[in-house]
Amino acid sequence: MSEPKKSVKIAVVGDVHEQWEAADGEALKRLGVDLVLFVGDFGNESVDLVRRIAALDIPKAVTLGNHDAWWTATPWGREKCPAELRNTDRVQAQLDLLGSSHVGFGKLDFPQFGLTVVGSRPFSWGGSEWKYGDFYQQRYGVSGFAESTTRIVAAAESAATDVVIFLGHNGPKGLGDLPSDPCGKDWKPVGGDFGDPDFGAAIAQTRDLGKVIPLVAFGHMHHHLRYTKEYLRKSVHLDDSGTLHLNAARVPRIVDTSLGDRHRNFSIVTLKGSTVETASLLWVDRSFQTISVEILYRSVQPLAQSA
Repeated sequence: MSEPKKSVKIAVVGDVHEQWEAADGEALKRLGVDLVLFVGDFGNESVDLVRRIAALDIPKAVTLGNHDAWWTATPWGREKCPAELRNTDRVQAQLDLLGSSHVGFGKLDFPQFGLTVVGSRPFSWGGSEWKYGDFYQQRYGVSGFAESTTRIVAAAESAATDVVIFLGHNGPKGLGDLPSDPCGKDWKPVGGDFGDPDFGAAIAQTRDLGKVIPLVAFGHMHHHLRYTKEYLRKSVHLDDSGTLHLNAARVPRIVDTSLGDRHRNFSIVTLKGSTVETASLLWVDRSFQTISVEILYRSVQPLAQSA
């Protein structure tokens, strides 16, 4: 077996919301990405779009978000579901298309990179209230946060490597309670930690197993705050254990310019061994040229000792 790559270039694709094109796959190849992480919310049970994601021929791991069970998970959704969609299980169709690349409540080993991607609870809406009770019970046999944590930790414990990247739709609880924090509540009444408590507990328990967690990637809570245009959401949080938490939800992720160009964004993380070196937000144009780079995080390297 060949040795894992010394440095891995990871793209984290934030909430898609129907914005995925063939040009996105081409852009990832032009960027020289080794691994792609999708945080979900592809659309309102958009099976055709998920089919295109599943066909992407770059190593990938995927989790599904609340919009990916929009018509199925809640009484409101089942009542409002368009008639033409009611006779098909579109949630299961998405899971079938993604196969092993869907890591919700599971894991996917990437020995060529020396890491394992572990998924938190899929289809998360966020917050400390247990939602979709019948949905999770029927689909996964999970009836609350404690059982959800157990499922996530079991997946992490089965990882073939000691380096674990966590992938979720919503982020974990514990990243701050300001509306501008990565999982902060940004609708009235503003403030409060809207992170997933089961995810936060699973990260702590996985660390107790001796696993190293360089990166936790997620989305759901959009960069633009709902209650004000004066501030933007923080994209990153570095915890006391050195784990970088990255919220990649820059929505819309594709924009048309007044000059007729088309720009798309990707969050790019460089990982060396078990350390995140950099995290950036890149925008590329129609010709796949990088037009802007926003440095979100750069590790502090120790200064070389003078002779």
